[in-house]
Amino acid sequence: MKAFEFHTTKSIIVERGAAARLAERIRDMNYQSVLIISDQGIMNAGLLTAILTNFAEQNITVSVFPEVVADPSDSVIERGIFAAKICKADCIIGFGGGSSMDVAKLIALLVNSEQTLADVYGVNVAKGQRLPLILVPTTAGTGSEVTAIAIVTTGENEKKGVVSPLLLPDIALLDAELTLGLPSNVTAATGIDAMVHAIEAFTSKRLKNPISDSLAKDALCLLSANIHTACQHGENIQARENMLLGSCLAGMAFANSPVGGVHALAYPVGARFHVPHGLSNSLMLNAVLRFNLRDAEHLYAELADVVFPAAAGTPQTRALSLLNYLNDLASELGIPKSLREVGITEADIPLLAEDAMKQTRLLVNNPREIHLADATALYKDAL
Repeated sequence: MKAFEFHTTKSIIVERGAAARLAERIRDMNYQSVLIISDQGIMNAGLLTAILTNFAEQNITVSVFPEVVADPSDSVIERGIFAAKICKADCIIGFGGGSSMDVAKLIALLVNSEQTLADVYGVNVAKGQRLPLILVPTTAGTGSEVTAIAIVTTGENEKKGVVSPLLLPDIALLDAELTLGLPSNVTAATGIDAMVHAIEAFTSKRLKNPISDSLAKDALCLLSANIHTACQHGENIQARENMLLGSCLAGMAFANSPVGGVHALAYPVGARFHVPHGLSNSLMLNAVLRFNLRDAEHLYAELADVVFPAAAGTPQTRALSLLNYLNDLASELGIPKSLREVGITEADIPLLAEDAMKQTRLLVNNPREIHLADATALYKDAL
């Protein structure tokens, strides 16, 4: 066995209704001023109401920074850092989807740091200590609550990552009740996003390890068994909880065995066309998996055994059964299946392909090497 390291969140809590009692946990930790990082959609949906009431009951000062948007820019993070300084926060809570949790990570990292955001882009560049950090996902998709990475949109169309163990939170709180109101299309896109995390972690060419492999398989098992129920019967709390746990397990897997070509080609789709991250991954998934089949057939066959436990046949037959299942999934769940459906045309492909080739941090993990001509062909395949 090759030597490897595995890092994850210190404490993971899985408990229905626990978010509404979060202030009680914080009281026991003796924090005095808490800043919650979230978005306006969360505020409008009332998901913070019970939590803020609990803070009032516990006499803990709490402020909310609700300015997170999809694909958050560096200016959003800078405003959040300023808000944390104004309220003298001694604890940061990221509450929402991946964007809110990523922003919370960076605010906790930088609010008392001599480094700026521009200083910490890259792998293991961040230094010092961050504020105490609690992450509470409200979607089952990104797994950001257990990853040591935060993504920032810089300029108009480029994304950069901050990768550091300092970004792993102290607590990840998984409360399935928070996901009960998610619309079916969001449930589908975020669920497929989590499945992509599991698949790419299991097939990663670099840093693949036995712990991530086990987590990726368990994640894909939970996600594939529950995604249809969660989309069609959103009130099913057990399906919602299974999706949330599956997303978390997939996040733990890819945090240590990093994602590859699907994400590399999905990032430009999100950055240039403002397509949500989960949907971007879903749109590129099948083209990239077919491209990888030559080099990853045996790995896809292993994953097929997770989705179809009774499957038989050659590795090629089983691998193709997985690809066929994933190819049909978006249509079955009622979300866009092609790039054309989100406004992308063939004329956009050269620029997308050039952007994709800048994602070297991700491309190096793909089981089959992707060159510019390959990226161009993959986008055409996904049209």
